[in-house]
Amino acid sequence: MDGQVKVAVIYYSATGITYQMARSAVEAAEEAGADVRLRKVRELAPDEAIRSNSGWQAHRLETQDVMEAEPDDLSWADVVIMGSPTRYGMIAAQLKQFIDTTGPLWANGALADKVYTGFTSTATSHGGQEATLLSLYTIFYHWGGVVVTPGYTDPSQFVAGNPYGASHTSNNGEVAPDHVALAATALTAKRAALMGAALKRGMAG
Repeated sequence: MDGQVKVAVIYYSATGITYQMARSAVEAAEEAGADVRLRKVRELAPDEAIRSNSGWQAHRLETQDVMEAEPDDLSWADVVIMGSPTRYGMIAAQLKQFIDTTGPLWANGALADKVYTGFTSTATSHGGQEATLLSLYTIFYHWGGVVVTPGYTDPSQFVAGNPYGASHTSNNGEVAPDHVALAATALTAKRAALMGAALKRGMAG
């Protein structure tokens, strides 16, 4: 068994807010010694809708070289970190559509005994951040995963304030993730990577 923990950061982002958080997660997991894949899920919105929003169109061009997530990324990973903006207190349809392709892996038990965590962003304060993370974690429970959260394990969390996972309020995409949100994302990813490595060592022994 390869000793290096493998981390898949899988996200959806329309205008780039969640993407910036995903990049923070990647950097933190790499600093923790992990082999990391960054993957975006497939866009479902029609081209005319994307072109009608300059930020959405610009972000699609900015991330055109980011590979799209495949079920194999879940099979490969020891740790899965998922990120999505909030849609009515739940994850975006684009991420849900990807998750809905994982039935064969789930049926074979290939998604169990991995570490999972998540991050999110909302347009407004208290706009469903905790509800989105908890609804995402419900999926991980069905998979038989081990959910790792940031909790209040670092003094910075008493500023960030969300023990369930990293979150950010974007003011309808106007405000990029600040150092508080990015630090919370990094902490979430680092804890997931370290716990994933510990679980991997334990199961190998």
